[in-house]
Amino acid sequence: MSKRLSGKVAIVTGGASGIGAATCRLFAQEGAKGVVVADINEELGMAVANEIQGQGSDAFFILLDVSEEQQWIDAVAATVARYGRLDVTVNNAGMSTWESRKNVEDTTLEIWNRMHAVNATGVFLGTKHSIPEMRKIGGGSIINISSIYGIVGSKGGTSYHSAKGGVRTFTKATAIQYASENIRSNSIHPGFADTGMTAELHAQPDEYARRISQTPLGRMGTPEDMAWGCLYLASDESSFVTGVELPIDGGMTAQ
Repeated sequence: MSKRLSGKVAIVTGGASGIGAATCRLFAQEGAKGVVVADINEELGMAVANEIQGQGSDAFFILLDVSEEQQWIDAVAATVARYGRLDVTVNNAGMSTWESRKNVEDTTLEIWNRMHAVNATGVFLGTKHSIPEMRKIGGGSIINISSIYGIVGSKGGTSYHSAKGGVRTFTKATAIQYASENIRSNSIHPGFADTGMTAELHAQPDEYARRISQTPLGRMGTPEDMAWGCLYLASDESSFVTGVELPIDGGMTAQ
């Protein structure tokens, strides 16, 4: 590997599985000084961190509910205490439920608030508490995982669309506000992909086939497809890139 992240330290939320786990592994393979696997799933998160350690890179797991501000403060402090710096934050943790896939009238306030707490407030808090440490080292990269449903609409998913759309424009606001300090902020918009979050939905043959038919490249995305985008935005190769929305969706939103 080319060690594109040599010397860099990254926090990856939702790092226990799916896109987050793939990103943690790729960052370590590409020479990151340290990878913080942050998640609410301790068992899976520890397994990812131990796997990375077993391959000769440094990583550790931290229990993090991204909707809780004090936990974010503690996570950033623990990262800096161990590694002395923070270069990259990947705000990947997210959720979607059957209840969140409803139209406006059928969406409850409870589901609306929960979707925003994890999918939007978590991104805000991760960004807010990463910026001061990035400022100390002269810059950094914030990578926010949104969705194609943060760009386009659908027949359901009201609260999910709203939260992920908020991530898109919040990312651009952050990019403008902190460009003068070399703190970059970009969003990635995954298309239909096979992850733990989509497993139940994709177990339905008709729904799986429908999603494939909507994707011009004719296949589901993988967590690794998204991780490569994270790697680019975390590396110095993207040093002139900020405020960008990067769809990784097999062409779905180009239609």
